[in-house]
Amino acid sequence: MGRRQEATSLAKRRPPESDRERSDAAEEKKRSSMGPITARRSGSTWLLFFGLMIYSSWAVYNYQYQNLPQPLTAEQAGKRGFSEVEAMKHVKALTEFGPHPVGSNALELAVQYVLAVAEKIKETAHWEVDVELDYFHVKSGANRLVSGLFTGKTLVYSDLNHVVLRIMPKYASEAEDNAILVSSHIDTVFSTGGAGDCSSCVAVMLELARGVSQWAHGFKNAVIFLFNTGEEEGLNGAHSFITQHPWSKTIRTAIDLEAMGVGGKAGIFQAGPDPWAIENFASAAKYPSGQVISQDLFSSGVIKSATDFQIYKEVAGLSGLDFAYTDSSAVYHTKNDKIELLKSGSLQHLGENMLAFLLQTASSSHLPQAKKLKGKENRGPDDAVFFDILGTYMVVYKQQFASMLHNSAILQSTLIWATSLFMGGYPAIISLGLSCLSAVLMWLCSIGLSVLVAFFLPQISSYLSKVYSRRKQLSFSIQANLVKLEAERWLFKAGFLQWFILLIAGNYYKVGSSYLALVWLAPPAFAYGLLEATLTPARLPKPLKLATLSIGLVLPILVSAGNVIRLADTIVAIVVRYDRNPGGTPEWMGNMLISIFIAATVCLTLVYILAYVHLSGAKRAVVIATILLFGLSLISVLSGIVPPFTEDSARAVNVVQVVDTTGSYGHNHDPSSYISVFSVTPGKLTKEIEHIDEGLICGTDKAVDFVTFTVKYGCWTSDGTNDAWEESEVPSLHVDHDTKGDERITQVSVDTKFSVQWALAINTEEIEDFILKGNSEELISMGNKTSVDGWHILQFSGGQGAPRKFELTLHWVKKPIQSDRNIVTELSNERPLLKLRTDVDRMTPKVKRILGKLPAWCSLFGKSTSPLTLSFLNSLPVHF
Repeated sequence: MGRRQEATSLAKRRPPESDRERSDAAEEKKRSSMGPITARRSGSTWLLFFGLMIYSSWAVYNYQYQNLPQPLTAEQAGKRGFSEVEAMKHVKALTEFGPHPVGSNALELAVQYVLAVAEKIKETAHWEVDVELDYFHVKSGANRLVSGLFTGKTLVYSDLNHVVLRIMPKYASEAEDNAILVSSHIDTVFSTGGAGDCSSCVAVMLELARGVSQWAHGFKNAVIFLFNTGEEEGLNGAHSFITQHPWSKTIRTAIDLEAMGVGGKAGIFQAGPDPWAIENFASAAKYPSGQVISQDLFSSGVIKSATDFQIYKEVAGLSGLDFAYTDSSAVYHTKNDKIELLKSGSLQHLGENMLAFLLQTASSSHLPQAKKLKGKENRGPDDAVFFDILGTYMVVYKQQFASMLHNSAILQSTLIWATSLFMGGYPAIISLGLSCLSAVLMWLCSIGLSVLVAFFLPQISSYLSKVYSRRKQLSFSIQANLVKLEAERWLFKAGFLQWFILLIAGNYYKVGSSYLALVWLAPPAFAYGLLEATLTPARLPKPLKLATLSIGLVLPILVSAGNVIRLADTIVAIVVRYDRNPGGTPEWMGNMLISIFIAATVCLTLVYILAYVHLSGAKRAVVIATILLFGLSLISVLSGIVPPFTEDSARAVNVVQVVDTTGSYGHNHDPSSYISVFSVTPGKLTKEIEHIDEGLICGTDKAVDFVTFTVKYGCWTSDGTNDAWEESEVPSLHVDHDTKGDERITQVSVDTKFSVQWALAINTEEIEDFILKGNSEELISMGNKTSVDGWHILQFSGGQGAPRKFELTLHWVKKPIQSDRNIVTELSNERPLLKLRTDVDRMTPKVKRILGKLPAWCSLFGKSTSPLTLSFLNSLPVHF
């Protein structure tokens, strides 16, 4: 009896097969009455949406990076405000001196100008403010950094002059022992007057100092303004101040002002390690600007550059902020770094932000303490993640909170994915796998082949068609449309997965810019869950709603569109001067880097809209529009309508008169002399050499070793050019003593003659350690030497009073005694023991003539490793 009742109850709960069939038939009839299920959409609608997305991204970029404040006059700013009009007067005065590198008369004039303005600030300061001015002369020093560009190098300096201004309240004794440093450099490279890098920074500091001198009577801390020289030659000005000036012991936080372009918004691209400074800046700044992604790129080495902030952080153990102008980065260290390109409002933006920050922090009763770093440390739990939203609000939180936030998002995403796959069953797992394969192929085919996508994407549809074909009650046309819609949804969800993977990787390695992965994962996933997701797999899919895209992409575009466009501009600027050893990088490398970046950006940011387009009626319209756009772009480039370089965005080149005595030690060989023309921009110099028309020969068969780099492809004159230099200017390397025994020691005298800028490479396969003396003063002591590719590089720069004669004591590596045969073999292909390059800032007649014929789209390029327009090469063999 009990079994019969149980069977009856089961029968009631499960309708007979015929009932279910009738139910499905009724559902099918209802669907048919509602109209056909379709996956087609209007192509014009999707093109309009895509255009709106691009326009919105560009609008975000312009508002975030191009929206500058109105410049203020002195009357509008008042005695305690910041006036760009007044600051621009300083920029104009400094650029009128022309290029002013270390050792030049122009730099002395620029320093004297800054000193005169500082004296006027002291005279006009508030009566309750104490202003101290120090004209700081540095006799000599050596700077050896352990990371970044300076690995394997020792940077030696001499005869540098700095202007140091300390502002503090007269009646607060504790302020003298607690100071905030604001720093920038007066010197430029030899190729530019440096309106952006960094006359604009110096001008902002002078106007800031004037304003602060009227406020400081309420301060609890001092503010030190350091106007240094020697930054362009290896951060020597900051190093000399930190290691030799007595006020450096009182500094608690450091702010560095730099320029990697000319004008625009000066944003924070490095902060920390202590988050105190960035937190105060975020709360005080009127127009906050800064992105942790810039810090991640800079610390990774992708951006091959360095600033004084490295000295303050690595040598002094200070925390702080590093600002930089980055607009028009392609003009960096070229003739086009000029005042005409300095956008109106640029100085006002940085000046008002810095003034508000200094007023808040200088009045604070707490400043962070210095903490020496031990090598290159990973991000800690207190390191800051920071980014601005449209240049109006800055978000700052610690890495510890970032890890918690990311872990939470990862856990929730994992649970949602697991639930979705569990409810969908085996078909959902297969569909997800095929969708992920499609996403992978999207990446591969965006960068490489595109044929595979056409083959594999239909496999999703093929599999799903088998799943839906089991539903006999559905007509063939409905099944086909449902297959397309289901594939579309899984492709859309595959977009979540790539950001999910990036979030996991970024969180694991504690990458500050991982917040971008969270921003591109969470809002689209939320929009999909709100408008598209269902709780039962039995419900048939519908076309994805346009509202899903609209809601899901608003926040990602708002937060990251401006950064993506700015990053693209930065990458282009890097490519312009990408080749560290000219000719060592294929000319297609720059184009490849840009194309990979574009492909990666499309795959990451447009993945959601691509899922809509691929299986919709918009596909044909989008493909045609893309082909037309590509065709127009190609025609513009090939026709020269859009040239790769212009007068305002010039190709970086160097023209050097080389006097080469390499390999002539112990022989009476006459020096060979020629003009060398090369470029750090990848690519041949065919058009440039045709334009110059001076009989230059180009190729890879005349490599020139400039000690700090090698020109593997360049152009040179075939005829000797012996004018405008004398034999007395040729540097000499002479062995004074050579003591052989258990420990071999060699004494070498180095005479750089008239040069106060030189580079010396020491063969570390032969030399274990060395000591350098100049004017009987020990400049470099024993120990702590590193090398790169078997060389330790000495780079020297100094003022006109720097020494020209040096004593080098070499301690050899202990090696077993070799046979005469081995010695003969080594002599045939040995590297020299020492390589020397000395530079003179002088244009010989032929160099001047070539520079006069240089195309308008070219400009001399300067760097700490670059030779000047006249260079002498010499060497000392191992077996001298």
